[in-house]
Amino acid sequence: MDKPFSYETFLRVLENDDIFAVDETSFYFADDPQQTDRMLGCLREYETPYWLGYCDDPEGCCFETARQMLEAKVFDGRSVKDRWEQVVFSVVGGIPLDDWLETYDDKLSNKVSE
Repeated sequence: MDKPFSYETFLRVLENDDIFAVDETSFYFADDPQQTDRMLGCLREYETPYWLGYCDDPEGCCFETARQMLEAKVFDGRSVKDRWEQVVFSVVGGIPLDDWLETYDDKLSNKVSE
């Protein structure tokens, strides 16, 4: 499945939330027959700013780092990293994916190169 960016690039985008809009990112897993929307984001005003919603924990989960968030085994006992090949983004940073990519294309290639 084609991804707009690699896992490593997405991790760096999340780690650079001062450059990229990342809060209110919506995705689903392609191998989920119901294509349930999942959410993640980063809110710097909190002690554990990175968060996941609609996961194994009905309350959602919060994390200190983007890496911890993406490696947390909270989606049927697997992580976003484990399931990366099935991740399909619809909204990144509250912006439809295509618009987000257009908005951040120059910053994505300059600041977060592979």
